[in-house]
Amino acid sequence: MRIRAAGKVNSKLWYLGRKESGMYLLEGQHESMLISAGISFILGDVLTQMKNFGIDEKKIKSLLILHSHFDHVGTVPYFKRTYPLIDIYASQRAWDILTMPKAIETMNAFSRMVAAKEGFQDVLANYDTEWRNDIAGNTVADGDVMAVDGMEVMIMETPGHSSCSISAYIPSLKTLLPSDAGGIPVDDAIFPSGNSNYTQFQQSLEKMKDLEVDFYCADHYGYISGEEARNYTRKTIEATRQLRSQIEDLYRKTNDIESSANTLTEELFKKHPDYFISKEIIAGVFGQMVKHIAKSM
Repeated sequence: MRIRAAGKVNSKLWYLGRKESGMYLLEGQHESMLISAGISFILGDVLTQMKNFGIDEKKIKSLLILHSHFDHVGTVPYFKRTYPLIDIYASQRAWDILTMPKAIETMNAFSRMVAAKEGFQDVLANYDTEWRNDIAGNTVADGDVMAVDGMEVMIMETPGHSSCSISAYIPSLKTLLPSDAGGIPVDDAIFPSGNSNYTQFQQSLEKMKDLEVDFYCADHYGYISGEEARNYTRKTIEATRQLRSQIEDLYRKTNDIESSANTLTEELFKKHPDYFISKEIIAGVFGQMVKHIAKSM
């Protein structure tokens, strides 16, 4: 079952934000952890939801970044500047990116672009969500185990969507939080976004496929529970294989990366016209995929 409304995922986990972009809060008795951070314009919704759900922001002791793309780190600056003692965690590669002036400039520009597209410029005007060079934190790597009031949070390096992607697995809750290292559950479909290295993306899915999962928590379009969650990664593996085959066939016909990417973009928006990322950004995503697959053909 796919659930896109903010609320309780299971006994210890909340989904916060909007259907197009969300984040999670793992709540212990004495401390809590934010997992992923969504796009910047969801911040107003997140703060309202925390108040309505009775979530104590002061219990938040840590925030785990699952990868460094602008639509997954958007609320980090607010939480770190509002609560300076919060510990921020990310992969080493993510920190490398998040401290690059050009990357920071791009993140802020894309955040403004998508906020304008969705009509949320007021959120960015009312809250300090811009990335600057004042955010630093701690590094996590494959095999690390974090803890929130005794609940283990296992870290897996799952590159492919981005070079910095990690996933979190909470064994006691049978909950997987892969961010975009897994398939995006848009509408009733699965979108495999193997941006930076499609082959690594497929390998990362294989790494996650045997985990015991009752809750599959995506960053876009909510979370999945029950039988669909248990089978979702394996279905994503098949969707990823099919998309790769489609890209290979398309590139053989066009022998042109940009033309192939534009065709794939138009097909995506024909199937999912309300997809929240702009066509310009999605065309860049497909361009990365086609470029990688073309080189491997």
